[in-house]
Order: sequence, then C-alpha cells, then structure tokens
Amino acid sequence: MSLILTLLNLICDRCLQPLGMLILFVGINLPQSSLAEVSQTSDNGICPAQLATEIEEIIEEDKFKRSRWGIFIKTLDANQTLYDLDSDKYFIPASNVKLLTTAAALLQFGSHFRIRTPVYLTGTSHHLSSLRIVGQGDPSLTTDDLKTLAKQLKDRGIKQIDRLIVEDTPLTTPIINPTWEWEDVHFAYATAVNQLILNENEVTLTLIPKTVGAPLKLVWSDSIAARQWQIENQAIAASQGTPYNIQISPILGQASLKLTGELSIDSEPDTFSLAIVNPANYFLETLHQTLITESIIVNHRSSSRVGNAHLQPTSHLHKSSLKKIFIVNQFPNNLPKQELIYLESEPLSTLVKKINQDSNNLYAESILNLLFTQSSLKLENLKNTLSQLNLPANNYDLTDGSGLSRHNLVTPEIFVETLRLMDKTNEAKTYRDSLAIASVSGTLTNRFQNTPVEGILQAKTGTLAGVSALTGYLTPLHYSPLVFSIIVNQSPLPASELRTAIDEIVILLSQLKLCE
Repeated sequence: MSLILTLLNLICDRCLQPLGMLILFVGINLPQSSLAEVSQTSDNGICPAQLATEIEEIIEEDKFKRSRWGIFIKTLDANQTLYDLDSDKYFIPASNVKLLTTAAALLQFGSHFRIRTPVYLTGTSHHLSSLRIVGQGDPSLTTDDLKTLAKQLKDRGIKQIDRLIVEDTPLTTPIINPTWEWEDVHFAYATAVNQLILNENEVTLTLIPKTVGAPLKLVWSDSIAARQWQIENQAIAASQGTPYNIQISPILGQASLKLTGELSIDSEPDTFSLAIVNPANYFLETLHQTLITESIIVNHRSSSRVGNAHLQPTSHLHKSSLKKIFIVNQFPNNLPKQELIYLESEPLSTLVKKINQDSNNLYAESILNLLFTQSSLKLENLKNTLSQLNLPANNYDLTDGSGLSRHNLVTPEIFVETLRLMDKTNEAKTYRDSLAIASVSGTLTNRFQNTPVEGILQAKTGTLAGVSALTGYLTPLHYSPLVFSIIVNQSPLPASELRTAIDEIVILLSQLKLCE
C-alpha cells in the first residue's frame, strides 16, 4: 500500500489533507506503548472522586497548553455527571457531526427505510420510446447494479431505446458544500453530493513505476470517469531506495491535476482516490455502456436537472433483507404510458453503519439530503427532528452533515445528550450498532488494541488538522455504563498525539470502580 494510503486516517477520518500537512505524520507508532502504560497504572481501578485529577494530568501537559479541550462524561442510566470541562462551549467537531445526522435520519425514517430510485418506461415491450431514471440520492448504487438492470431489460425483450434520460433532481444547496476547503474537493472524501450517485462518485488513479527516469504509468479504475480529468504527469520513476516524494496538486476551478516528484522503482503502486467531476454525465455514460454491452440500441441520451421531480423514497416490506433488490414489473406487449421499475438501497440501518463506522462523508451528506422537504430545508429539518429528543437547538450550528466543514459548531454536551437520549428510543440498537468498536471495527480497528477498552467501547471518531474528537458509549467492567464526548481544538500537534491523549482518558474511564 502506498505511503499516502497508509497515512490517510491520521489527518481526517476519510480524507487526505494537502501534502503540506505531511509533517503531522511523525510518531504514528507511539500510541500503543503509552496506552499500555496507562493500562498498567490503572490496574487497581479509579474512584470517581479521582477522575478529575487523573484527566487533568493528561490534558494539562505542557504540549497541550495551546490546545482547547471540551470534555463531558455522564453515566448512561443515572444521568450523573462525572466530569465537565467546557461542555456547553462550541467546538469544531469534525466527523462527530455524523452522530447528529444519523440520529435525525433514524428518528425521521426508521431503520428499515430504503431509498428508491424510479425508472420510467414508455413505448412497447421491445422498442422503448424512452427510459428515464430520476435520481433520489442513493449513495450505494454501483456499476454492477446498472448491469443487473440492463440484463433484466434485455431478458424481457427490450432491444432498442429511442431516448435514454437521467434526471439529477436539484436540491436547494450546491452539490459541493461551499464551506469545504478547495484543496479537498478534488478528492473522493469531498466529492459532489448530487442525486444521481454511482460508485460513490469516486474513481481511483494508480501510479506505477516502470522504468527509471521515465514518467510513472497512470492506471484508472474507470475509463469513463478518467475522461473527465486532465492530468499533467511530471512524476517519474526513480532508482531503488529513493525516498517517497510524490505530490498531487489540484488546480483551483479546473478538473486538472499536476503530478510531480519521484517514486522508487521498488515501490508499491501509489493510489489516489479522486472525485468524479460530473456525476450525472458519468452515471449516464456508464448506463449507456451497460445497455450497449447487453446489445440494447440507444438512439439518443441526455442528462438534465428538473425542478419538481424530488420523490420521497418509501420503506419496503421485506425488512429482514440486507441485500439491494430490484423490482421490475412484468412487461405486457404494450407498455402503459409510464411503467415503473425501481432500484432500492439497502436499509437505512446498513447505510448509517457505513456512515458511523467508516466515516463515509458522501453517505452522510446523502442521508442529510433526505431530510429536505418542500417546506423545510435539510438542516432546519434535522434540528426539528432532533427536537423530539428535547435537545436545545441553540447548542449546535451545522453547515453540513459529514463534519468536513470547519463552520460546524457543536457542544460536547449535545453529543452526550444525543447518545444518551437515542438509547431510550426504538432505534437505540441500530444507532449503537452503527458505531465503530474499539480494536474491532471501522475507524477504531487499530485503536485501543491490547488495552482494557478493547471491545467495550462503541464510538465515533472525528479528525481534521488541529481537531480530534471521540464520542461514544463505554461499558466499564466495574462501573455503570458511560456516555462521553472528548473534543480537542486549535492544536498544533499531530493527530497521533491528540488521539493518544484522548485514548488515555478513555482507558481511565474503563478503570472506574465503585468506592465508599
């Protein structure tokens, strides 16, 4: 795996910050040893009265004197506060925002809800006048899904389509959030969030060294997506042992990238995940190609954005199925004016797990878009929905649903109360199961290994340059279950050091015991 991919999670849960931030990667292998030391010193357990002193020993180290901490810790059932540091103050929360997005979606739609993408047909059963797909923001559609659709059409005798139309229905906000940093939006973690999404609007570019002194070979994962990018390749293969120094530089406002630097001839291929430049056209061209492969003739194709075609997806009766399904009506000899086919996503329970465990930004923004209605903007509706939990709306101010924006402001208290109150709803199990588990799954797979926290923490991570957060449920062996939120902002330290300090605090919490 390339150096870039190996270090990917250090700066952002699902993003790669500008290469100028590579200095932050120093010391990534340090955390586990220091965490083990904390575990050893806590073997005898900690009384609640000692907790404040132990936490402050960590966060008041000299290296944190320019950092800003917000911490809130409560018992889950008794609602007893164990520690509070600026829990009512605003912080940039990074991907912890996803906790609010997924809570609102589950409350609004329920865990069995599926996103339905309709396909409209007109014409005869062999010769269609039109085939029209209306995007509904399903982030999980893939090329394989379109191949299945094309095969089903062929199996039912369709041989020709006069007009192939895809409609990317607009929302009231841009498909790329204007508060995201411009260097990010060329990469897959900050791709466009439209209504016709295919392959997560992502394409992979791999750099392969072939001959010393020659330009690196460029290999794309998708030839249709590759046509949307212009690459100026000045990167070359270097002799064995040459230090890695590849740089990929986006050009503001253009679908262009400049590659520079050297990759040693003995290196593994270097892979970058890039955004699809024009998602609707990519969807259209890919669908067209799949139809051609099935020997279905397409005479004309077009993509469009329509103003009033936003259809509210509906839930599906087969609640136990976790597979994406296609429901195709039986075609009579003469089709009615609009015979409906539809493609369905997996249940919302599966989608929110992708959001919270893997910290997938596209999925989070797509789920937030579902909250848009004709009478309420999506962020307004998010607040309205979370008001069911009696959360004070003035304790958070959001700009997106994924946490990529530095304009998001949330108090640690809101995160704790969201998790605590969601645990009392019908969606409690789905919500908790969507979180990463320490040393087991998601963004916590490589954290808390060989510590007492392993397997007893379910939490959401959050990382931007200078920002680190962890919010979750913890079940100590000798104390009541806890819910907590720890956020550090305005720090010049590497992400690895911030995470180590946060993890030390969580290990302390795992050692809590009842004391006289």
